[in-house]
Amino acid sequence: MSTYADRLSAVRAQLATQKLDGFVVPLTDEHMSEYVGDYAKRLEWLTGFKGSAGAAVVLPEQAAIFVDGRYTLQVRAQVSGDDWAYMGVPQTSIADWLREHATVGGRIGYDPWLHTRDWVAAAKSALNAKGVELVPVTANPIDAVWDDQPVQSQARISVQETALAGRSSADKRAEIADWLTKEGLDATVMTALDSIAWTFNVRGTDVTHTPVGLAFAILNADATADLFIAPDKIDDAVRGHLGNGVRLHDRTEFATALSGLAGQRVAVDAERAVAAVFDALEKGGATLVAVRDPAVLAKAIKNHAEQVGSRNAHARDGAALSRYLHWLSVEAPTGRLTEISASDQLETFRRGSDKLVDLSFDTISGAGPHGAIMHYKADVTTDRRIEPSSVYLCDSGGQYADGTTDVTRTIWVGPGAAPSDVRDRFTRVLKGHIALATAVFPEGTRGSQLDGFARQFLWAAGLDYAHGTGHGVGAFLAVHEGPQRIAKPGGGQAGTEEPLRAGMFLSNEPGYYKPDAYGIRIENLVLVETRHFPDGDMTMLGFETLTFAPIDRNMMDITMLTGAERAWIDGYHAQVLAIVGSQLDGDAAVWLAEVCAPL
Repeated sequence: MSTYADRLSAVRAQLATQKLDGFVVPLTDEHMSEYVGDYAKRLEWLTGFKGSAGAAVVLPEQAAIFVDGRYTLQVRAQVSGDDWAYMGVPQTSIADWLREHATVGGRIGYDPWLHTRDWVAAAKSALNAKGVELVPVTANPIDAVWDDQPVQSQARISVQETALAGRSSADKRAEIADWLTKEGLDATVMTALDSIAWTFNVRGTDVTHTPVGLAFAILNADATADLFIAPDKIDDAVRGHLGNGVRLHDRTEFATALSGLAGQRVAVDAERAVAAVFDALEKGGATLVAVRDPAVLAKAIKNHAEQVGSRNAHARDGAALSRYLHWLSVEAPTGRLTEISASDQLETFRRGSDKLVDLSFDTISGAGPHGAIMHYKADVTTDRRIEPSSVYLCDSGGQYADGTTDVTRTIWVGPGAAPSDVRDRFTRVLKGHIALATAVFPEGTRGSQLDGFARQFLWAAGLDYAHGTGHGVGAFLAVHEGPQRIAKPGGGQAGTEEPLRAGMFLSNEPGYYKPDAYGIRIENLVLVETRHFPDGDMTMLGFETLTFAPIDRNMMDITMLTGAERAWIDGYHAQVLAIVGSQLDGDAAVWLAEVCAPL
């Protein structure tokens, strides 16, 4: 099937064979992952959409693709409007669209291994009102017609040493067992890949840019565990690391094992476990307790070793990024660079340390108007020349054994400084970044309460951005990690009401995007830390900045900055020089000293 139109036709024919009047295609896998293995990229195969969040619905005569505000431009560039209607969420939902477009009495299929129980319940309730039936399928119709669908990765997993993890796997499993006992539970089912990697102190290469292995787990109140993973993925080193307390099973035996937990009280995370897990447990006679995966919060609160590792990873990564920014300052004004050639060079600089394991996500290398596409990824069909006198946005990161990085810098490709309107927008974003970086707030503050710190200067000019201000980040794990998040309340995004706690990593990334012109984002990672006040009567928190690379002063309107803001920039650049400067030499070191000089 050479075209996306052909693929859509084939899916429709398969739906007719399965006696379905429609099918819902999410962008996830059996673990509710954000980034998925190639075998699970069903939405991309069907539509061409390469974003990291979205879903589609196929009906016999109509089809729609659903994305949030981050992908409004991208979806139109990658998905044919002749075949697909573009729908925005949370303004509308799959259930709302199906209520309007599905045939009364129709049967709409869904794969219970790719949706949460709550989604299924809400969709059924909404569709039943119109007499539309939501039907679980035992065979995914996409898989039936995807002739060259990749197989699941068989790459071996590896041990994450305790010196980097900060705690042994046995200690983590014992803590989970204590929690189970305290709550009167017999076991918990763990399906999120990063939770499994963290709990068992293992890493893998089964998902691009996220160091996890495909597995399921059941942890028991006696501190033993059952790990379901393809046998070829385990070697003697991993087997010895896991020890006798972890029983190994083939991944294919997981569903059967769930059915065998009859009579047990079993904790399951309704946000992270798919509907099929709940169905198997209920049919097997287990008593279900819907509660958050016990690894989620523990994983988010980084211990001393993880914090030290992250600082080391960011120092190394900052040097690579600074070399890149110096290289750009020389090469970009020539007009010879493209988005791909530039991002390739950045990866080369990162690999120069010999410690890079992988990128932490596909680099967003956006020249001019492509920078306004928030999650843009250049390919051979879109690769744009980086033109002199233009804005260039680069969002990138690395996976190192001691930490995960994520950083965005926006630069003016010379000569000279950016035009006044561009500098105005950049400086408003910068002021918001500084306001959040310097915020001090009481223990118990939620991400939604901090979001306005970063937006206030844009709001004052009638401007905004359509993405969150901050996401959690893992320790050599997922670059997007919950449960914490800094964003506007509501909007269907989890985590905004999660209290921030000392030890959490987050991004600080306000932005501004002018369609068909340019994009601006300034992103550093931060660590939530306790702040002590001698005369204070409550516990206060603030942020330690972890990312160090220069911020382009050619994009700043210094007259818009207060004295305190200028002092913050000077102080930040002094830290960049102290942390990164010693790792550079030659022209790059001279350049860094110049761009980090006081304003």
